[in-house]
Amino acid sequence: MRELTVDDIECLAIGAAVLGTGGGGDPYLGKLMAKQAILERGNVRLITTDELPDDKLVIPSAMMGAPAVLLEKLPNGGEPEKALQAIETYTGKKAFATISIEAGGINSTIPVYTAARLGLPLVDADGMGRAFPEIPMVTFSIGGVKASPMICCDEKGNMVILETVDNQWVETLSRTVTVAMGLSSMISCYVMDGKTVKKLAVKGTMSLAIEIGRRIVESNREKKSPIDAILSLTRGFRLFEGKVTDVQRDLTTGFVRGKALFSGIETYKGSSLILEFQNENLIALLDGEPAAMVPDLITALDRENGTPITTEHLKYGQRVVVIGMPCDPVWRTDEGIKQVGPRYFKYDMDYTPIEELAT
Repeated sequence: MRELTVDDIECLAIGAAVLGTGGGGDPYLGKLMAKQAILERGNVRLITTDELPDDKLVIPSAMMGAPAVLLEKLPNGGEPEKALQAIETYTGKKAFATISIEAGGINSTIPVYTAARLGLPLVDADGMGRAFPEIPMVTFSIGGVKASPMICCDEKGNMVILETVDNQWVETLSRTVTVAMGLSSMISCYVMDGKTVKKLAVKGTMSLAIEIGRRIVESNREKKSPIDAILSLTRGFRLFEGKVTDVQRDLTTGFVRGKALFSGIETYKGSSLILEFQNENLIALLDGEPAAMVPDLITALDRENGTPITTEHLKYGQRVVVIGMPCDPVWRTDEGIKQVGPRYFKYDMDYTPIEELAT
């Protein structure tokens, strides 16, 4: 066990945005919420899956919707704990700990906030090892865990309880609810015991996000390359360097859908890159050919300081480095590719690991 301090949250927010592959929501707001909760209630205990009793209940805490709306539609602060407590009431069982659904963006910091507010430990793991746009796209779902009962809460005080026949119906109905709530909601779902978490979770992701953030901060302080530090830690690849020439976004479906166009600079001068995204970056096309694709991670970084740029913050003229990183092995299984591979997102191509595309 270790304790998460206010200083850890700063690094967690940076590193989680790298793992968030452009999505998961801007971690800035969640960072402020987590810091305030820690200052008011004390440090959060970060426990490994080995420290989790098999028979104890774990209830995830997360945000759902189009991350861009959080720039204007602020939560009131009580929704995450209200959602988790509603699950406790519905199931008649108390949570031993909470866990992140995805190790990306705001959904790495919301569970810290919930853990601090309710005095719960946070499990050093998550259900993706990155961020994905839909509810069933978690290792828990692949392992047969039901997403429902699921609670959706908004800042106005509304709360909806969903009990569905399968996880795809959870996605369909909760997306409709979230759109009605203003394109974002705070949720709890995937109630599990400790034994299930140990078997299915992607382990160590909170610690990894903190370490990525720490290396970026230290590299900038020591005038070293933060991008090289990230690639070394994540076994990643530099895909492109260039400037943003156009960004197209649409928020009407409860996601941030669109694409960003980049023109190459320096060694990439004369080349172009297209990033297509649905909350998260899904595919990188270098001069029309795939350079990386889901489920591998694709992230845009500020060229000067290595800080990650989420899809809602991409804008004309930014100088960026686009990197790719290999995903957790579970996503390269047949079931994983079926759930989150390029064909699921309507791309007419088979998944090719980034290591092969890079060579």
